Amino acid sequence: MEALPLSVTDFLLHAFLTRHGGVSTGCFAGLNFSSREGDTPENVARNWQLLATAFRIDQSRFVLMRQLHGDRIVVIDGTSPAPLPGGSDLPLEAHACDALVTNRPGLALGVKTADCVPLLLIDPVKRVVGVVHAGWRGTALNIAGQVVDTFAARFSSQPGDLLVAIGPAIGPCCYEVDAAVYEAMNVYAKAGEGPFFRSGTTKDRWMLDLTMVNRYQLEQRGVPSAQIFTGDHCTSCRSDAFYSHRRDQGRTGRHFSFLMLKD
Repeated sequence: MEALPLSVTDFLLHAFLTRHGGVSTGCFAGLNFSSREGDTPENVARNWQLLATAFRIDQSRFVLMRQLHGDRIVVIDGTSPAPLPGGSDLPLEAHACDALVTNRPGLALGVKTADCVPLLLIDPVKRVVGVVHAGWRGTALNIAGQVVDTFAARFSSQPGDLLVAIGPAIGPCCYEVDAAVYEAMNVYAKAGEGPFFRSGTTKDRWMLDLTMVNRYQLEQRGVPSAQIFTGDHCTSCRSDAFYSHRRDQGRTGRHFSFLMLKD
């Protein structure tokens, strides 16, 4: 993963977590943050405790999404009610959406993934941050570009000031899609602006570079390419480090990525 500029570290905490560490076992082995797929709530609660302790963030500060695989964006600003605190064991998924944006210090916005693209957006000038969950449906709806628009509309951010970190996701080496996904991405496939697709195993299958599509959408909104930072880790290839819904046919854990403006 390319490193974000050191200039942001004085006011920001952020991380893309792997599956290393944690107390979960079996197909969830490691630092799993979801019990919906079958892990025990006790193991997941312990993993949250380990994260909170490591970063010295109270669990009530984590703001999570009930992710919808859509393009709904929730903004938490100075006029918003305070997010509901989670319980003693688990943070509460308080917002049904696929992106969170805030200018409020002390809120750790988070996204869970296991192949989908996690994005962290930062405006170091206006001190605004956002997290995005971009699966193929959200990507087809251009959720990344819409979040850039939200930064501009709600906080007067300039796209040229934004920094974006795109975390580990399934790569074009492993992400084979069908005609429905290809058609949903039709506008990007035909734009001629980047090699988002290549041939799959049969004539009606394609290998999709989901990360590249999100990068393209950000650039189209005016975010400079040099300010978009990506890694080259495929979650499906790297079973040692990452969970993968596609590789493990749904029986797997979830990583967690977050960022927070410091108090």
